[in-house]
Order: sequence, then structure tokens, then C-alpha cells
Amino acid sequence: MKRRAVSYPKRVAVGFLLLILLGAGLLCLPIASKSGEATPFLTSLFTATSATCVTGLVLVDTYLHWSLFGQLVIITLIQIGGLGFMTLMTAFSVALHRTISLRERTLLKENFNMPDIGGMVRLTKRIVCGTLIVEGVGAVILSACLIPKFGIARGVYTGTFLSISAFCNAGFDLLGSEGAFGSLASMGENPLFLITIALLILIGGIGFIVWDDVLKHRHHLRQYRLHSKIALTITVGLTVVGTLLFFVLERHATGAGMSVPKQVLHAFFDSVTPRTAGFNAVDTAALTPASQLLSVLFMMVGGSPGSTAGGMKTVTVAVLVICMFSNLRRRSGYNVFGKRLPKETLVNALSVVGVYLTLVVTGIFLVCAVQPELSFMDVVFECVSATSTVGMTTGITRDLTVLSQCVIILLMFSGRIGSLSFAMVFMQKKKQEIALSPEETVGVG
Repeated sequence: MKRRAVSYPKRVAVGFLLLILLGAGLLCLPIASKSGEATPFLTSLFTATSATCVTGLVLVDTYLHWSLFGQLVIITLIQIGGLGFMTLMTAFSVALHRTISLRERTLLKENFNMPDIGGMVRLTKRIVCGTLIVEGVGAVILSACLIPKFGIARGVYTGTFLSISAFCNAGFDLLGSEGAFGSLASMGENPLFLITIALLILIGGIGFIVWDDVLKHRHHLRQYRLHSKIALTITVGLTVVGTLLFFVLERHATGAGMSVPKQVLHAFFDSVTPRTAGFNAVDTAALTPASQLLSVLFMMVGGSPGSTAGGMKTVTVAVLVICMFSNLRRRSGYNVFGKRLPKETLVNALSVVGVYLTLVVTGIFLVCAVQPELSFMDVVFECVSATSTVGMTTGITRDLTVLSQCVIILLMFSGRIGSLSFAMVFMQKKKQEIALSPEETVGVG
């Protein structure tokens, strides 16, 4: 009897689920907590999901609650979840000189959102090597910033942990001794530290396809793929516009009392971290309502496809904007950078956004129904943060009930494997050849 091939979305979903359950099991062990007592399963599951899905939402402070063993489990889950187990499995296969099958190359192509399977093994090598180099450089700089505060051993360890967490857009930190759940607020006075974290986030969230173009063509931008051109344009645009908006909105709020250069630095950091890192150098709950809304919008956009980031993705949003303006101008075709986008790309983008919004709205509805006492804006912020695998919170995570925690766990899981892939796990069926139904126009708009 011929076995039915398992689809890529199901492989990804099952792989992440098994990794999460393994991580939760390890975090339940008494050795994983500083108190030496077993951590409740739901807390361990929440933490393992947040780490594997590179989110950063936590029920207990990472430094204060988890032992060295527990912290190492968390950072391992972050590294595997950020790069993807297919990437790491291929890297191990290459190291062991095992031939990579056509099926594995095809899975890698889907994992990186590449147009074809050519050069998949070479790209995987570049990704692994590039990751080690970037995380290594980040670890050195961050360690240098932290050693004066924590000493050599803890400074190097914390710097390395933060470098991996920032590059993978995870949002976990080990600065709890400076204030529980304070994220990076205790280092908000160190420009080198914040800039390094921000650059690690941007490099990790730009996407491996863009990496490939940069390594191949370097400064010859005209030779870049259309995908890379759009991703870079949107990333730079959002960072610049976000910095200006946060500077104006927070200048007399969280930025009050700061010098102008420091206000600009924090505005820059605030524009980078919502797209999907989850760190914060100022209290998120203290942001003005306009800044919180802006953060929500940035979280929804997220990073670029084929990266460590989540969200709807920069290229997805760009495709919709391009198509919208083309239709408003009554232009035939969807053109950008001298290229025309196929209609299939628009359909995929609409599907991604539709499923994403469905998940977010459903999550908001369920949490509000279970805990009507919570602020609506706080719930929106929390659910968007979870679905976009960001990890920023206004502080309600630890107030969530068991049912609300389960909703957030599902949102984080669906956000990491991709909202469209999550839907396809349950809805994808074997293709059937059927007759096309007759067309009929309906009114829209």
C-alpha cells in the first residue's frame, strides 16, 4: 500500500509540537528551577512554546525562576525555533557527509520561501555560518557592555544569551536581577548595547533570501531578487518612519527628561523591537495610546518571509499595498521595480492576511470573553504580540487565567509555523480535478 506523502505544513507543525513538548517536559524537572521544585506543566508549556516560537511572552521571570539548566533549555529551544529544525538537520547531515535527498531539498526550499531548489545546501551552509558569526560578534559586544555590571563569567553568559535571543527575535532576557520582567530597561542608558540589540534584530528579521542576495551581489542592488528589493525597502522605510513617529509621540512621555540624542535612540529602538523581537527599553504600559497603536501595527507587519521573525511579513503587506494602488489608478498589472507581480502572489498575500486576522480576532474574542475585566487594548496588544511572535506586553500576561494562557499558546504556535500553514494543516486536502463553475460578477466595496 502506497503511503500518502505528508505535506510540508504538517511536517512543520508536528516538528514544532514535538519540540515544544520535549522542552516543556525538561522545564518541568526540578533541576530546571532555581527553587529545586517542579514547575507546573502549564507554566513550562507556555515557556517552551514562547521559546520555540521565538516570542518572549513569559509567566515567570527567566533569570529569577529558571536555573542554569532551565535557561540552557530555553536558549536551545530559541536557537532551534529561530533557524528551524530543517535547517539544523541539514547542517548536521552536511557535517556527517550524508547526501541530501531531493525531498529534503524541496522541504528546504519551502522552509526558506525560495523560488527553486537549486543551491539549497549551499544556502543552508551560509545561513548556519552567518548565524554563528553574527551571534558571535553580537555576543562579544554585548558581553563587553555587561561585564562591568555583572563580572566576566555572568557578563559573557548573559551577553551570549541575549545575542542569540535578539538574532532569533525571541525577546527572552536574563536581566531579572535588575528588576523582574524589566526586559532591557536597566541597560537603557547604554547606546552601544541598544544599537547592537537592534542590529541583531534587523539582521535576523530581514530574511535568509535577502542574506543570499547580499552575499552574492553585495552592493549591486539591481541584481537583487524582487523579493529582496521589497523586503529591504519596507524594512528601511518602517524603521525610519517609525523612529520619527515614536520620537514625536514619546518625546514628552517616556522620553521626558532625556536628551534629544537619547530620545532618538529610544525611538529607533522602539521602531525596531515591535517587529518581532519583543524587547523593551522603556515600560510598554507607559507608552502613549498612539504609540501602543503604532506598536500593534508594527507587530502585525512583522519581519520578512523566510526569517526568524513573525507577523504577516513585510513583503506580504507590500504586495497588498502595491495591488491596492494599482487598482485605484486603474493600471493593468501590479508593477514594482520594473517587474510585474503574478496574480497568484496577490491571492497568497490575501490568504495570509485573512487567516492572520481571523486568528487575532478569534484570540481577542476568547480572552475578552474569559476575562472581561481586562482592558480591551491590553488584550489586543497581547493577542497581536502572541500571533506575531513578538513578546511585548503591557503587563497582563501573568494575570491570564488557564483558558486565556491556552489561547495565547495556540496563537504563538500558529504564528511561528505561519498563519497560512496553520490553516492548511487542518484544511489541505488532496487535489481533485473538478469542472470549473460558471463565473458571475458581484459588487464589492
